[in-house]
Amino acid sequence: MGEEGQVVVDFTASWCGPCRFIAPILADIAKKTPHVIFLKVDVDELKAVVEEWAVEAMPTFLFLKDRELKDKVVGARKEELLATIAKHA
Repeated sequence: MGEEGQVVVDFTASWCGPCRFIAPILADIAKKTPHVIFLKVDVDELKAVVEEWAVEAMPTFLFLKDRELKDKVVGARKEELLATIAKHA
């Protein structure tokens, strides 16, 4: 396989207030950055994935490029999220 490109994985939960706050912002960012793949993981439904990536707080955003972890943002921090997406694009 060739390059996979940038993937942002959003670890979220339906009961998480900050996750609900950042969701529409993340959707807007996703529309503006079509070259980035955005995935959402419900921590209550995919516990094995949560454990595999050692996620301890929500929301947590993992930044992967070519299947390797490049960065991580914990919390509903719009500016940090934007900066990290731009940094790895």
